[in-house]
Amino acid sequence: MDIWITLMGLLVGFLVGLTGVGGAALLTPVLILIGVNPSIAVGTDLVYNSITKLFGVSQHWRQKTVNVQMVKYLAIGSIPSAVVAIGSLHYFESYYHNQEQIIRHSLGYILVFVSLAIIIKTFVEKKLRPNRWQLKPLKEKKMLTILIGCIFGFIVGLTSLGSGSLFAVAMIYLYQMKTSEMVGTDIAHAFLLVSVAGLLHIGYGNVNYMLVGNLLMGSIPGVLIGSSISAKVPTRPLRTVVAVLIFVSGLKLL
Repeated sequence: MDIWITLMGLLVGFLVGLTGVGGAALLTPVLILIGVNPSIAVGTDLVYNSITKLFGVSQHWRQKTVNVQMVKYLAIGSIPSAVVAIGSLHYFESYYHNQEQIIRHSLGYILVFVSLAIIIKTFVEKKLRPNRWQLKPLKEKKMLTILIGCIFGFIVGLTSLGSGSLFAVAMIYLYQMKTSEMVGTDIAHAFLLVSVAGLLHIGYGNVNYMLVGNLLMGSIPGVLIGSSISAKVPTRPLRTVVAVLIFVSGLKLL
């Protein structure tokens, strides 16, 4: 089983490097569909995500493509919200023993939304004209940014999904940023969010460390290979195919 998990990590990492699509939306449903307990799948994916995003953060920090103020506003909303989501899951498990059912159904619905978000990001990003929200300075959008963090942070805490795709779509529509700064800011905030959520899941015993290790063994070289050939391959059709796969995975979990 270990070699198959590593190969799965290799494939997911390759697709992430090639298309830029978030790994959680690909990985978490597959883990559940092959028989991993939903809470273990979510906790394991968050820890795995935290480790992989650490490399991206360090690179973008050196390139100075992180909007620290936006990361701060998003984190003010998202981190407490993720804590509430994970605490709520633990509460429902303690009293109603339905944590796995909640996670499974939540994942199904969010995967459908994530697949649509990927398609929107793929086909709308370059065509979008500046709107009144984009033209406002960040200080005037402080409460809106915190609210976005709050909503999506709850989703990430509940399902491990959306730390990249959902926040990226919000950034496209509501903020005027260079692509490199958008990516760097998204990764930096996602690192903080999934690290805190991952630590909470570790505290509740929802992490399979052997699974994390096997996934990393495959995904790190996969990301490097995918990234190295991404400039030579048309990524838009591939992103669409990946979005359809995520959509189907979501339907299977409902």
